[in-house]
Amino acid sequence: MSVRIGFGFDVHQLAAERPLVLGGITIPFPRGLSGYSDADVLIHAICDALLGAAGLRDIGFHFPNNDDKYKGIDSKQLLKNVVQQLAKKNYRIGNIDATLCLEQPKINPHIPAMKKALADVMKISEDDVSIKATTNEKMGFIGREEGVTAYAVALIESVS
Repeated sequence: MSVRIGFGFDVHQLAAERPLVLGGITIPFPRGLSGYSDADVLIHAICDALLGAAGLRDIGFHFPNNDDKYKGIDSKQLLKNVVQQLAKKNYRIGNIDATLCLEQPKINPHIPAMKKALADVMKISEDDVSIKATTNEKMGFIGREEGVTAYAVALIESVS
């Protein structure tokens, strides 16, 4: 069995009058993330980690932000597509380890729902999805609450 790892990173600005979608769920908060899709920074980082592990380039290559069919799309649909691409190359997901970096809102209460949403889309156990959150200790654009970043590592295994 062959094992591969990939790393993903994404960043989006916080904006008024947008829903805050993280990890496939909507979190009550007065601002959300701006972007061409629903701007789910966590799913985007996971997609990049999975694509990178499989040697399939990046999320922007597969879902360009100048294609109208992706405008406002639910990022869970992008992740579902990535999982299908992995299956075509005979890979399955071993596990995901991801970190969100933002000052607020507090993410800990939402982690179980995020893990469930992501595990359901990826067709893996919730135990194989790790989500952590941290602040940037009030430093930089994250500390000023101008944006959110996400980092993800994915392990995939060949099934052939």
